[in-house]
Amino acid sequence: MATAIVLLTGACANPPVSSGSVYDPLEARNRKVHNFNRKVDQKVLRPVSKRYGGAVGPAQLFVSNFASNLDQPGLVINDLLQGRIEDAAHNTFRFFVNGIFGLAGVLDPATEMGLEKRDTDFGETLHVWGSGEGRYLELPFLGPSTERDTLGIVVDAALNPIRSLGSDDFQITANVAGASSTVGDRFQFSDTVDSILYESADSYAQARLLYLQNRRFELGGQASEDEAFDPFEEFDVE
Repeated sequence: MATAIVLLTGACANPPVSSGSVYDPLEARNRKVHNFNRKVDQKVLRPVSKRYGGAVGPAQLFVSNFASNLDQPGLVINDLLQGRIEDAAHNTFRFFVNGIFGLAGVLDPATEMGLEKRDTDFGETLHVWGSGEGRYLELPFLGPSTERDTLGIVVDAALNPIRSLGSDDFQITANVAGASSTVGDRFQFSDTVDSILYESADSYAQARLLYLQNRRFELGGQASEDEAFDPFEEFDVE
């Protein structure tokens, strides 16, 4: 979805979390946001993605590659913050290979060389540092998240030196590429997104469940979340 961020000023004490648990005390508010997001998708993103996917062709891949390469420095910073030096070196090398030999990242020769993208984010960094995921949130335009991952979105936007230090024209280009990549992703995964939003009995509950299961899997399981230290619990803002 189009890029927008709800900046959290705090989070609550973290309850015990198991692989199947859901902590959603703001469900009524989240459902309202979900309904808004669903309307935005139905009226804007879904039809735009169909036109984009049907008209642009191979250019989608170039835009996606370019946007992905812009995010590489942020991945390296998070790798270092997590103490994953080998991943930091891998992502650094990937960034320079695609930047030099891939026409500033439009092409992706690094993957062909075995330098696949090793994705991460500041939400994962907070997890590594011991922060609990907090309450489940649905963000306007961005969709499913948690308090920890929402804070991660904000910090990742600030951490990326390419997006923040470039000229105004470059930042506009980067933002357009990012938005186009999002539209392309909506087209690529249209069957899955449509089945969740428009074919399930409760699209909110389905999206929430799939997001939490997938995110916890990405982080290697959350069996010890109940013991995690939440650095924001003292602010407990409703």
